[in-house]
Amino acid sequence: MTAAAPKITGSFVALITPFDKSGAVDMGAFRALLSFHQANGTSAVLIMGSTGEVSMLSADEKKKIIVETSKMKTAKMPIFFGCTGNNTDVTIENVKFARDNGADGAILAAPAYICAPEADIEGYFLEVADATDLPLGLYNNPPRVKSDLHWDHLLRIFKHPNYVIHKESTARVGQVAQVLAARPDVSVMCCDSPNLGLVVPTMSLGGHGTANMGGNIAPAEVAVMSRPWTSYVEAEGFRDTYLNLLPLLHYNYSAINPVAVKSLMKAVGLPAGELRRPLTGLEGEALAKGIRIVQDLGLDKKYGWKLKPASALAA
Repeated sequence: MTAAAPKITGSFVALITPFDKSGAVDMGAFRALLSFHQANGTSAVLIMGSTGEVSMLSADEKKKIIVETSKMKTAKMPIFFGCTGNNTDVTIENVKFARDNGADGAILAAPAYICAPEADIEGYFLEVADATDLPLGLYNNPPRVKSDLHWDHLLRIFKHPNYVIHKESTARVGQVAQVLAARPDVSVMCCDSPNLGLVVPTMSLGGHGTANMGGNIAPAEVAVMSRPWTSYVEAEGFRDTYLNLLPLLHYNYSAINPVAVKSLMKAVGLPAGELRRPLTGLEGEALAKGIRIVQDLGLDKKYGWKLKPASALAA
């Protein structure tokens, strides 16, 4: 894949990182999850995003994940990697490593914790792009990193040919509209959090899909919800699917990402494993609520999951 490749559209899922019983990264589970997504309409996958507990992975684990999961990719479903470092030089090193080891692309956010001025973050995104020919995505995610880029910053960054994806995680519909109105040569996507409220306006204004984590548990449904609107067929499919899926989307954000979705994945039998400490999984009524939502939506029957009664979990 090169920066001139066709736009990624549809469901771009931020995948969880599966761990085995010893707490190590489970490569076999990665393979199973990637097959699950390819079979259920996911367009592309992000590995080592915030949903992948990336901040709690060691440097060696990150490199191993890139090397091993890149071997699992297919032409049908590109794999991007979260390559944000704690400064510009480390981010460039991460991107170069991903490029040299088979990545289809990298997703970048502002470095966490430093709370840099937006002008400095604009320079950071451009400097990283100048250092590689790997397709890049920009994740504007102030809830996690504080730095928050205005559309003026974004549109200047998107003039760089290496940027192919924009994921917005603010609550500003006007920002999405301004970016789409300028028609940059990037796929404009948004987070699937119903609390941010961006999914409906992004898709209705001509957005290219969602960069989501709900697809971890309902990939086919989120794929329908993420199809660009080319006719009333997609719009109607979006409306029906989105309204139906709202209880699950709210549940996924009922705890800090990825606690709820990973707990639910484990409960339905998907190979997710535990969370990394200090995070812990949901239990009791909190988990039972998610199981009831899965059953109410019929996802257990659709995907062949054998579930314990929610009442047993809540006991």
